Amino acid sequence: MIAMLAALSAALAVAAGAFGAHGASSQQAAEWLRTGGMYQLVHAVAALTIMNSARGPAALLLAGGAVFGGTLYIMALGGPRWLGAVTPIGGSLLIAGWLWLGWTHLRG
Repeated sequence: MIAMLAALSAALAVAAGAFGAHGASSQQAAEWLRTGGMYQLVHAVAALTIMNSARGPAALLLAGGAVFGGTLYIMALGGPRWLGAVTPIGGSLLIAGWLWLGWTHLRG
């Protein structure tokens, strides 16, 4: 399941980045799409890399990438700007995923 979600996440990230480069309505929208796509793609690949040894952290990285990137994508497509206040929740999930992964490996 994690592999399927990570693949979908990566595909969405690439699509968002491509749309940001070629079809965004403004420079701000392009930047949101680029930033969201980069974070989501990096964390999808990270989740694929660790999914067999650390499923919990992998799931947290995917959830964080979805919230972080998703809120930026919605704003770039004309959604409400208040979603910018939700974006850091995604970032916090990403940080928590990395910390959980580090803790998992520290414990052995």
